[in-house]
Amino acid sequence: MPDWLLYTGSRIRHDGIDRLPPPPPWRAFDGEPVLEIPDRPSGNEHQATTYRPSDDAVQQVNAALYLRRPLLVTGPPGTGKSTLAYAVAHELGLGPVLHWPVTSRTTLRDGLYQYDPLTRLYAAGRDDAPRDEDIGRYIRLGPLGTALLPYARPRVLLVDEIDKSDIDLPNDLLTIFEKGEYELPELTRRADPSAEVMTADGPGDRVTVTAGTVRCRAFPLVVMTSNGEREFPPAFLRRCVTVELRQPSGEAELSAIVREHLGDLADESDDLVRRFFERSTAGTLATDQLLNAVYLCRHADAEDRRALADRIMPYLTGPVDDD
Repeated sequence: MPDWLLYTGSRIRHDGIDRLPPPPPWRAFDGEPVLEIPDRPSGNEHQATTYRPSDDAVQQVNAALYLRRPLLVTGPPGTGKSTLAYAVAHELGLGPVLHWPVTSRTTLRDGLYQYDPLTRLYAAGRDDAPRDEDIGRYIRLGPLGTALLPYARPRVLLVDEIDKSDIDLPNDLLTIFEKGEYELPELTRRADPSAEVMTADGPGDRVTVTAGTVRCRAFPLVVMTSNGEREFPPAFLRRCVTVELRQPSGEAELSAIVREHLGDLADESDDLVRRFFERSTAGTLATDQLLNAVYLCRHADAEDRRALADRIMPYLTGPVDDD
């Protein structure tokens, strides 16, 4: 691997992230006080340690790290778009992945933070309520809001299925990604705009927000996945590093993936791998369907393994018509 690569796809944890050079002048951030990343696993260790990234994916992950730009990952289902985030976090020791699943109802505010005014109002009405109220108890940073805290090293943020979002969300994200900061109006309106708030890492993890503003220091590695259900505006795309993941290109590559996941259970699975490729010429299938079929066929007492595998591997988009 070239020396400039920090993430290599080796799946072996190392401190290569410490070689990350200073950012380009236009992507430098100076948030304080400096925080350390939680010393915990990525959150999906099996996937992270069995993932086999393409050379192109390795190159583009490193480009995103160097340039401090979001990474837009596209490709069909089952190609490991989401898993890539966990693999990078595991190898580079970047703590638990901050996962933000996106739907058509998701707003920018959902990713930044949540404020619970009703619980606060109820607590204030109690006879034993303290005079100096701790407003931070009612504010919890979301995955995006937590990723933008002033960590010494980049956190990994997984924005899952951004193509399902409302049409305005990608453009709303642009401002946040460019500024690397955001405000909490509930704090800025107070005489003392500082508070200790909860983070997306869990209710036990609290950080101090000063002056009602969160500003990053090490821009996070933002991995945004897309199944290609929509097009993104040019202004959004030009600020992203992009990579397209593809299905395994041959039986040998797919067999290696099956063995990585299932070990000895993958023995005598060549016929199922071959069947997967035969069927994939007529419709869309995903690699995890094959993994399910191999696992089940090793445990189920079935006379016709092929028939059982076919039922476990239905087409995701329907078979292609021969006409």
